[in-house]
Amino acid sequence: MKKPIIWAIGGGKGGVGKSVLSGNLGIALAKKRKQVVLIDSDLGGANLHTCLGIANPQMGLSDFLSKHIRQLKDVVVPTTFPYLSLISGARDSLNVSNPKHTQKLKILRAIRNLETEHIILDLGAGSNFNTLDFFLAADIQVIVVVPEPTSIENAYRFVKSSFYRQIRQKSPNSSIRSIVDQTIGQSDRLGFRNPHEFLAHLRTMGSEIGEFVDEQVLTFNPKLIVNQIRSSKDRRIGFAMRNACAKYFGIQLDFAGSIEYDDNVRQSIIKRQPLLEIFPQSSFASGVLEVCDNLLYGRFLESEKLS
Repeated sequence: MKKPIIWAIGGGKGGVGKSVLSGNLGIALAKKRKQVVLIDSDLGGANLHTCLGIANPQMGLSDFLSKHIRQLKDVVVPTTFPYLSLISGARDSLNVSNPKHTQKLKILRAIRNLETEHIILDLGAGSNFNTLDFFLAADIQVIVVVPEPTSIENAYRFVKSSFYRQIRQKSPNSSIRSIVDQTIGQSDRLGFRNPHEFLAHLRTMGSEIGEFVDEQVLTFNPKLIVNQIRSSKDRRIGFAMRNACAKYFGIQLDFAGSIEYDDNVRQSIIKRQPLLEIFPQSSFASGVLEVCDNLLYGRFLESEKLS
């Protein structure tokens, strides 16, 4: 069986709707008869099961990491939706919320070996190394932002931190790792005003390193969803962020689409039922289905005229 396609739904700020979006994207894929496993990889505050209307699961990542369950496939639980299953996150364990490097590798290897077509990782908020590593392990890397200054600022920080983390992980020598560590830990220490200057500096270190940097720029290609929009101005944030990443970061950020603010989201959370199921004609449901298709088939918005 082919290896599954891994989706990671992340962002630099909590409260942008990652879990709700992850759950409904999973349902959207399942409605296309794709075998999907949703994984709540927010190891410090798992709640994806609630978004799916599932009572607190008896098994999850905690049991796999603590070796109570030997294989990850044994903590997969079915949902009420055909083709859709769930692996719940950590339960009541402060140690599991911050796994060691070996534990993290164990999870990632096990995820890759699950027998399914698609895996959706619902990531925790913030830009800590564990979250970034799960994000970088995905084939489809999605950043969710809402039209608020703090969310946009944190999304840029998440993009930059993810990119720097990728460079450090794949670095061919210790000099690059040292520069990345100094840049991440204290952004003004080396005087780089933006990632573009950081990359330009690395390219001066020799042709081989320059080729390495160029390769990282080409392979780092996250996708963006603007959630909870209320106007065309909010929607244009997606295009603005895409252009800013190209200009100041030197990387390609694809705009996968936007989803309108919808009061039905709150109702679905209160009722503990996925919105795509109980309000299938809502604007949120339409937005999720469109975004799902764009991500699945690689269709991204280039300009407002084409959107």
